[in-house]
Amino acid sequence: MLQSLAGSSCVRLVEQHRSAWCFALLVLGYLLYLVFGAVVFSSVELPYEDLLRQELGKLKQRFLEEHACLSEQQLEQFLLRVLEASNYGVSVLSNASGNWNWDFTSSLFFASTVLSTTGYGHTVPLSDGGKAFCIIYSVIGIPFTLLFLTAVVQRIIVYVTRRPVLYFHIRWGFSKQVVAIIHAVVLGFITVSCFFFIPAAIFSVLEDDWNFLESFYFCFISLSTIGLGDYVPGEGYNQKFRELYKIGITCYLLLGLIAMLVVLETFCELHELKKFRKLFYVKKDKEEDQVHIMEHDQLSFSSISDQATSMKEDQKANEPFVTSQSPTSNDSSINN
Repeated sequence: MLQSLAGSSCVRLVEQHRSAWCFALLVLGYLLYLVFGAVVFSSVELPYEDLLRQELGKLKQRFLEEHACLSEQQLEQFLLRVLEASNYGVSVLSNASGNWNWDFTSSLFFASTVLSTTGYGHTVPLSDGGKAFCIIYSVIGIPFTLLFLTAVVQRIIVYVTRRPVLYFHIRWGFSKQVVAIIHAVVLGFITVSCFFFIPAAIFSVLEDDWNFLESFYFCFISLSTIGLGDYVPGEGYNQKFRELYKIGITCYLLLGLIAMLVVLETFCELHELKKFRKLFYVKKDKEEDQVHIMEHDQLSFSSISDQATSMKEDQKANEPFVTSQSPTSNDSSINN
C-alpha cells in the first residue's frame, strides 16, 4: 500500500514538472554531445598535430644546420613576423596570390561574410579605423541582415512550402501531416543537391588544390555560418576572373543562406517537431492566468466604481440646497 502511494506520488510529481525534467535532460544531452565531440576531435586530430610538430621541428633544425650564420632567435623573429602577416591575409611567398585583399570585390566578399556572421578570418582589418568601422558596421548590419533574411524567407516559404502542401491536401485529399513531411524531405534533398553537391563539384574543378570532399566541406562550413577559414575560394595563385569569381561566391553564399533558412523553417513547421519542441518549453498554467486576470478585472472594476461613487458624492455636495415640495401640493397644482 505504501509503495503504491509512493509510486503514484512520484508519478504525479513527474507529470507536474514534466517540462523541467525534459529541459534538464536536454541540457544533459547537450553537455554530453559537447564532450563526445571533444573526445572524437581529440582522438582523430591529435596524432596529426603531433606528426606536424615533429616535421616542423626537423625542418627547422635542418635549416639552421644548413645556414649556420643564422641564429635560432633571428629565424624565430622572421617566422613570427611572417605568421603575423599571414594572419592578416598577406603572404611573402613568391607563388602567392598577387591580388590585393582590399580591392572592391574582395571587400564586398568580406562585407558579406561579416553580415552573414560567417567570418572566415582569412582577411581582417589592418588599421584601427578599419577595426572601429567593422564594429559599427556589424552592430547595424547584422540585425539588418536578420531582418532582411526573415522578410525574404517569410515570403518565399508561402510559395515554396505552405501553398504546395495545402494544394495537395485539398486537391488530392492526402493527410496534411504526411504531405508536409514528404514535402520537407524533398525540399531538403533539392537544397542539398543544388547548394552542396553541385557547387562542391564546381569548386573542385575551379580550385586546383581542392578535392570533392574539401569542396563539400567548404560549402557546409560556409552555409552553416561556421566559417572556419581553412578553405577560402579565389585565393589561389593566378586565379582566373578573380573579381567575377568573388562576386559569384558572394551571391552563392547569400542565396544558399536563404535556402538553408527556408528548409529549416519548413522542418520547424512540421506538426511532429512542434510537439517535440513543446516538451522543453515552459508551460503556462491557465488556471493561474485566469485567476490573475479575474483579480485584475475585479480590482479595476472596484476602483472604477469607487471613483464613480466619490464623484457622485462630490457633485451632490456641490449642488445648491433645494426644498422639496410635498406630494399633495404637487397634486393640487396639477389639478389646477
